[in-house]
Amino acid sequence: MKLSDGVEQAIHSVTMLAGLETDAVLSAASLAEFHGVSTSYLLKHLQALSGAGILATVPGPKGGYRLARPPHSISLLDIVLAVEGPRPAFRCNEIRQRGPNPLPGRYFTAPCGINAAMLRAEKAYRRELAGVTVAGLITDLAEMDDGGIVSRGCAFLELHQRKPAR
Repeated sequence: MKLSDGVEQAIHSVTMLAGLETDAVLSAASLAEFHGVSTSYLLKHLQALSGAGILATVPGPKGGYRLARPPHSISLLDIVLAVEGPRPAFRCNEIRQRGPNPLPGRYFTAPCGINAAMLRAEKAYRRELAGVTVAGLITDLAEMDDGGIVSRGCAFLELHQRKPAR
């Protein structure tokens, strides 16, 4: 299975947004700059995340993105489904019923075994993704990081986050 680059960008962006101060936002351009990706491509995925209720948007010249939900309530599955859509990765087109010398329908009353196996794999994959939260990713990073990764992100956020007027 191959997921789009947008999934990786979305997961990293959501994880970074989890580090914002309360009510602060980060622009799409800043997120793209930090990750070294195209702003226009990332923006498409940020909009999908907003539509899925994962991100909140603040419009205007001082606007940007922030999490719409706490990090512990956002799973990798939520992010993948927002970016890739809810359809299964494998889609059976019943090609077993095509080709020369077709057989009568009675041979195809049982579900396709290949489709059934692929759907079981999809369920397992989704179950695994549903069990990993953004908060869990952050905890895992903190446990393995010697401080360099977190410091880099925090320094960037300090410079680029847009804080509400007081």
